Amino acid sequence: MASAGLEEACAEIRGACGNPRRLALLLAPRSPAERQRIRAAYRASFGEDLAAALRGTPLAAGSGQEDELRKLLYLWALEPAERDAVVAREAVEGGATVAGYRALVEVFTRRKQDQLFFTKQAYLTRFRRNLDQDMVTEPSHPYQRLLVALAASRKSHHDEPSHHIAKCDARRLHDTKNSGAGSVVDEAVILEMFSKRSTPQLRLAFCSYKHIYGHDYTKALKTNGPGEFEEALRAVVKCIYSPSKYYSKLLQRSMQCAATDKRLVTRAILGSDDVGIDEIRSAFKSCYGSNLADFIRESLPQSDYRDFLVAVARGSAAS
Repeated sequence: MASAGLEEACAEIRGACGNPRRLALLLAPRSPAERQRIRAAYRASFGEDLAAALRGTPLAAGSGQEDELRKLLYLWALEPAERDAVVAREAVEGGATVAGYRALVEVFTRRKQDQLFFTKQAYLTRFRRNLDQDMVTEPSHPYQRLLVALAASRKSHHDEPSHHIAKCDARRLHDTKNSGAGSVVDEAVILEMFSKRSTPQLRLAFCSYKHIYGHDYTKALKTNGPGEFEEALRAVVKCIYSPSKYYSKLLQRSMQCAATDKRLVTRAILGSDDVGIDEIRSAFKSCYGSNLADFIRESLPQSDYRDFLVAVARGSAAS
């Protein structure tokens, strides 16, 4: 985006701060990189942070969704590390819930290890707390143990994933399936593996498992009456193995509840933005046979919040 284009975009956004529908059309189609360039130009032009300006945007009364739209606009303008820090803090403050743990899993599995460093720094700067320490609870929860293992991984994500290691790990996953006493998996083996492998390396191991044994590892985890650890592991594996499928299903589920869970929708749309909305649209079409933007429009009542989500789902085609 050229300098003149940035200045024009900033002027339009500033002029639309009292018009949430217009803001949605201006911001939703922008890629993460474009949004950060606009944010920098906005500060240079007006001496004000765009994210802070959006957080204080006055929205139309009576829609019942003003706060969630304001929050989503604010998060949409933040850098990835800042955004993850805010999401992680909200999850931690929510207590030891499955929803909170899953939000943390999504942060830890969609970022490379060097990116997680900046997330943890942003968390420390904003909240003056250590994220790794805040994730530790007593008594420990299966999700928490998996998160601590993922956080402990020091395997560089810059290294090319090894097919040999992936095949070895796939066989270990298979061999430990029935080795734990009264359990589908040997938890110690899983936690050791997660603590020593990067997310791309784990993803390759799950791909190798399917290639060798003819079915997904998550299918194996459903056998023999899976316990609490296995249920948590299945969710983590899905998030790692196919992020586009995971977030397309999360979007579908979040809008099909009797009362739409706006926090879950926000999680789903932010994750989709990180993975790439084009990939999400394709995965959603493959899973459900319908267009994502049309699904959102049909699932939610008319509002500025819905219009923003529809514009995000359309991507660059909406601009």
